[in-house]
Amino acid sequence: MGSSSLNLEDVSSDSLTTELLRRMKCATQPDKRLILIGPPGSGKGTQSPMIKDEYCLCHLATGDMLRAAVAAKTPLGVKAKEAMDKGELVSDELVVGIIDEAMKKPSCRKGFVLDGFPRTVGQAQMLDEMLEKQGVKIDKVLDFAIDDVILEERITGRWIHAASGRSYHTKFAPPKVPGIDDVTGEPLIQRKDDTVAVLRSRLEAFHKQTKPVIDYYWKKGIVAKLHAEKSPKEVKDEVQKVLS
Repeated sequence: MGSSSLNLEDVSSDSLTTELLRRMKCATQPDKRLILIGPPGSGKGTQSPMIKDEYCLCHLATGDMLRAAVAAKTPLGVKAKEAMDKGELVSDELVVGIIDEAMKKPSCRKGFVLDGFPRTVGQAQMLDEMLEKQGVKIDKVLDFAIDDVILEERITGRWIHAASGRSYHTKFAPPKVPGIDDVTGEPLIQRKDDTVAVLRSRLEAFHKQTKPVIDYYWKKGIVAKLHAEKSPKEVKDEVQKVLS
């Protein structure tokens, strides 16, 4: 270790003990390679950090990985940037290559939670081929199933205070005065993506592209359908049952 590395004397005993216990727990965890599939607002973003921590996995969100590869100027990142600069979509081969690269990190040793990919059957097949070369496979696909009508109510009721990021919901967590931030008294805004029109077009695209992906994995017998309309706590309990 270089002189700039962390001095363990500066780390509290509690922090060291917590990390030691985490590593011992992780050592006994079985490897898991998971895919989360669900429409926008289905709760994947709430559950994925909990799944990652509980099972000592790394979280692979394809958008974040692409940005990181471009920023780090990796060979694949350079190719991805060339495509983006031309206004083209990044090819499936490149995305699978970037996932392959990311999986080699120490944090992915026990497996991963893949979010936002695959979106098509072709991508799913390429991902399977890449994993097969490494002698591993997808263990479980968590399908965050939720009715479009419930999603519409969940998403279009969201309002935020732009400056602080405080969020409200007209039904589930309303402000004291409709349309007004509780703390500052300033008006609340709705994100562009949280309108009925945007949501409906995103849902249409999701159903068209992703239903075949769920069918593809269903035939392999690895899909677990979750009741994503339930509370985060109830969904978490379902996830734990499926993965235990």
